[in-house]
Amino acid sequence: MNDAFPRHWMNRQFASGHGLYVLLASQQQDVRRLLLQTSDFEHYRILYKDTPAAELADNGPFVFALERYDDKRIAPLLARPQDNWGWLFSLPQNSLSAWVEHWQQRLIIGARPHQALYRFHDNRVLTRTLAYLPTEDIPAYLGPTFSVCYWQGASWESSDNPAPGRHPLPESPPWLQTPAPAAQTREIRQLNAHRFLLAEHEQAYADLARTQPPDIWLRERLEQADEWGWQTAQQLEFLLIHSLRRPAHGVDAQWQVRPGETPQEHFERVSHWMKTMGGEGAQ
Repeated sequence: MNDAFPRHWMNRQFASGHGLYVLLASQQQDVRRLLLQTSDFEHYRILYKDTPAAELADNGPFVFALERYDDKRIAPLLARPQDNWGWLFSLPQNSLSAWVEHWQQRLIIGARPHQALYRFHDNRVLTRTLAYLPTEDIPAYLGPTFSVCYWQGASWESSDNPAPGRHPLPESPPWLQTPAPAAQTREIRQLNAHRFLLAEHEQAYADLARTQPPDIWLRERLEQADEWGWQTAQQLEFLLIHSLRRPAHGVDAQWQVRPGETPQEHFERVSHWMKTMGGEGAQ
């Protein structure tokens, strides 16, 4: 893999007097070990340390200062960007602590008990976010960072921060609205549906599993929802619950979409029919 692009980017940042850093995901154990062995304490940080994710610190991302633009220690990373090991960035000198504080403030998503970790260290997340954000929102995202260099799936890319510095965390961070890839969205939706059925309809879901693979059945129900345009939580729960009552049968003719019927009109008609039928003949 040609590392000319990232080396050229590093050379420009180094010549401008900027500090060079690599944000490294946990799976790159050999490179991380080498960087730990050859870095002074002030030249690296453990990103999850002293955060609510502290128990995951050893398995989370690390950041390391690079000695030069031609630092040989990261050659294995530049040779295999498809491993999605993280990304390179530049900072003003002596501002690593401010950078760490910036990202630790953005680490936790949501409120208890539904908190999650924002995977800012993943170059795929960075790629999608920078492509999605308008220019005016990038400073609040990148903070003190001057520039980033990352693998975007097919080639190397770099992006400059239009206003590096300290920026408060927005009340509604726009980067959290970045659309997820379609495959990831489907996977998350199926997982959420699985959890819903386990929590609310455990026995019926267990009975289903005795006769057919529940993951296939669930995927087919979600594909049916897509075909009908039923995307709201209310619509999906309605379809799952009533499908679960007679999992071996197809949908009743009353459930089929009528000509000119919108997804909402379709849902309202079927749900009204189900109430009228008292839940009988659901399929």
